[in-house]
Order: sequence, then structure tokens, then C-alpha cells
Amino acid sequence: MLRPVRADLRTQPPRPGAPRGMRLPLVAAAVVAAGLTAACGPSTQPVGSAAPSAASLSPESLPSAASATESATASPAASPTASASVSASNTPRPGSSPTRTGAAAAGASTKPSRTDTAAKPVAVPGPGYDSSADAQKLIDAALRTAKSEGRMVLLDFGANWCGNCKAADKVFAQPQTAAILGNSYQLVKIDIGGNSSANSALLRKYSPSGGTYTMPVLVVVSPSGTVRTDTHVTGNPSLTAEGINSFLHQWAS
Repeated sequence: MLRPVRADLRTQPPRPGAPRGMRLPLVAAAVVAAGLTAACGPSTQPVGSAAPSAASLSPESLPSAASATESATASPAASPTASASVSASNTPRPGSSPTRTGAAAAGASTKPSRTDTAAKPVAVPGPGYDSSADAQKLIDAALRTAKSEGRMVLLDFGANWCGNCKAADKVFAQPQTAAILGNSYQLVKIDIGGNSSANSALLRKYSPSGGTYTMPVLVVVSPSGTVRTDTHVTGNPSLTAEGINSFLHQWAS
């Protein structure tokens, strides 16, 4: 037996609904938008920003935000700036003066001391007199050296057969006397015991008073060639280390 059906229920049109085919694209679009937001980060523009405000954040989320801020502050991207600041501090300013180093400080060079420029001791001639030597050349060379080194010239006129001359040679060879001679004098030994007229003329040139000469005749001459003392006039010092050393010290300067 069939039941009667109300006409208004059959004739009522069904409610319009969104087709399933249209719902899926909307869901997909929402997922894509969320992915773009997560990849690019929140927008820094204030207008239209969908990021939640600090007041809407829950207490549990605040530590996470703080840690995120700290990690962003300590990001390695800040290291180039720090290193650039260090480099800038090490770079000299345009107006600053350069720091002096060993070579630059050479402008303040010190003058050499007297000991640096002092002449080295010269060798003292051995005992005896060389009759074949050119005495004038020896004197000229001694004067040149004395002028360049600030010494005196000691002319020793004597003879190989003279006993006093041999005694003087022994004193000249002693270490203390030899040191005085080597540091302060150019010693030239001239033979006047033979027949050399040239050497006799040199004796009269540097000891012109004449008369009888007592050998050895010791004449101290300045680098300019001026006679400072002549033992033919003053008398010989004692032919001992004390006597000759005192004589040499007296006329060395």
C-alpha cells in the first residue's frame, strides 16, 4: 500500500552548495600561501601585516621569540662588520705620523765617539838605523799619516855604533813605551853615523842650533812640520823607561 508524499517536500529545490571541485582549489591555495609565508618570513611592512602582535603571543611562545631574537643578533652575518671595525681601527689616520722603527730612527744617528775614530796603534820600528833608507821620503810619509790621524812625528837621529842609541832602542821596545809610541807618534829613525850628506842635512834642518850633537837626537815635529822640541837644545831625557815615557807624554799633544 503506497503512502502519500507531501507535495511541498518534493517540490522544494535543494540548497545550493559549493561543488567539491571548487573546494579543493581553495584548500590548495591556502596551503601554498602558508608555505610562502614560512619560506619568506613575515613581512616588515606594517600595512596589511598578518603577523600576531606581541600582546597576542602566549607566555609559552615568548621564550621562543626571545631565543629567535638572540640567534638573529648573534648571526654570523654580524662578523664581517666586527672585523671591518677592527680593520678600520688598525688603519692609520691620514693625519697621523708614522711610527718610528729601527731604520726610521736612524735620523737620530749619534756622532761617533772619539774611541771609534781613534787611529789604530802603529808598529814601532825595530832597533838600529838603516843607512840605505831614503830618510826624506820616510819623514814625508810620517807627516802625512800624522796629519790624517792626529799624531806627532818623532825623529830619532842616531848611529848603529852609538851606545846611548842602543839603550834608547831597548826602552822603545818595552811594552809601555811601545804603546805610547804606537798610539801617539810616527817614529822615524835616521842614520847620521855614516857618510850620508843628505841625512846630515836633515839633522841641521830640524835641529839648526849646530854645535856638537849628543846622540840620539830626538826631535818632536807637529803634523804641519813645525819643530816642537829638540833634545840637542833641551838635553836628552834619562834613557830609562821613566825618563823616556815622561818625555813622550809631555809632547804627545
